Amino acid sequence: MSRISRNLSIILRAERLIAQRQVAVAAKRTGFYGAAGLAIGLAFVMLNVAGFFWLSASVSNAVAALIMAGVDLVVALLLALFANSMSSQTDISAVVELRDLALQDIETEIKDNLAEARDAVTGLRRDPLGAVTPEIVSALLGALIKLSKSRKKSGD
Repeated sequence: MSRISRNLSIILRAERLIAQRQVAVAAKRTGFYGAAGLAIGLAFVMLNVAGFFWLSASVSNAVAALIMAGVDLVVALLLALFANSMSSQTDISAVVELRDLALQDIETEIKDNLAEARDAVTGLRRDPLGAVTPEIVSALLGALIKLSKSRKKSGD
């Protein structure tokens, strides 16, 4: 059972590390989205004004405004795509592998314990006295050894 509890502890730690890394990536992603919004808000105000005046010299005011809006949308899309490309998979792959190994070990341990229990039940069905006798003998021997040790100590 100590292997099972150790593996459960490993699984819980691994899950905590995975969750912490995913939260860290989500926080960075949010920061990039915020930075993208701020950049669009500040830089493009000035670029839009300059671009609009430059374009309005050669085309109508409405067409100049549409062109500037299109440029704004393309830049915003590029920033959002960059933020979406971030992933925590490379950072947590080792932790995921460790968690999966611990789960496999728990599964193997449980299967082994079930097989031992099945074998014990089968042994009890076939020869109830023979299956129980080794445990009785070892318990009796253990009690006799303790008794002899306690007599030696009291006799000294």
